[in-house]
Amino acid sequence: MLAALLIVFREVLEAGLIIGIVLAATVGTPGRLRFIGYGAAGGLAGACLLAVFAQGLAEAFAGAGQDLFNAAVLGVAVLMLAWHTVWMAGHARALSQDMTALGRSVAVGDRTLVALAVVVGVAILREGAEVVLFLFGIVVAGGEAPAAVLLGGLGGIVVGGLLSWLIYRGLLIIPTGRLFGVTNLLLSLLAAGMAGQAAVYLVRAGLLPPLGDQMWDTSARLPDNGLLGRSLHVLVGYSDRPMGIQLAAYGVVLVSLLLLQRRMAAPVPRGTG
Repeated sequence: MLAALLIVFREVLEAGLIIGIVLAATVGTPGRLRFIGYGAAGGLAGACLLAVFAQGLAEAFAGAGQDLFNAAVLGVAVLMLAWHTVWMAGHARALSQDMTALGRSVAVGDRTLVALAVVVGVAILREGAEVVLFLFGIVVAGGEAPAAVLLGGLGGIVVGGLLSWLIYRGLLIIPTGRLFGVTNLLLSLLAAGMAGQAAVYLVRAGLLPPLGDQMWDTSARLPDNGLLGRSLHVLVGYSDRPMGIQLAAYGVVLVSLLLLQRRMAAPVPRGTG
């Protein structure tokens, strides 16, 4: 029961952190809950399908199927986050002045909310599939009774969901004028971390060189499988033993996004004629 609770809590917290940032980034946007709900439902359905066909997927790509799939969904998430953050950088001033009116007149909703719905779906897809596979493994191994695993899993959902909600409420305390800047930075860090993790999966699949297997080792002080380490892994892409290619992908995506956002946010010079 305890193992199931910890596993589910960890995965729910990871997905919940992403969903909380997305919700905070779309405060005042009409239809945001509907789009995010679509993404969550799609991710949950995909997680169940992935868990059912995980073995066949791995065999289809000579054992690298899971890594290739993870890299693909993370790549999609990075593109969606990039799209949203760059768009938001160009409209943050107007959004902070009148979020609801701009949501109706400029159609922030349907275009960037679709992107963020995909990000939410990807988060739930990844974490949900891991939950299903981990819990199934516990039951098959005979370590715990199915009822105990179910009870522990439900407890993990409740605790992880509550902590994620508290973090989301904390983001809303930030003044509206600064909220979009903060959430844009968080989404950029999130995208960079996903890009780095995608690079790791591609290394495991044999498609990229590692460029150094271990650039540093902070696992003794801050392991990335602990609560704080996992949270930092989601929020800023922290890894206790990163590969060189992971750091390169992280840096390229983060710097590119920040430069694009700065360019989009710059005022357009008016003609002198």
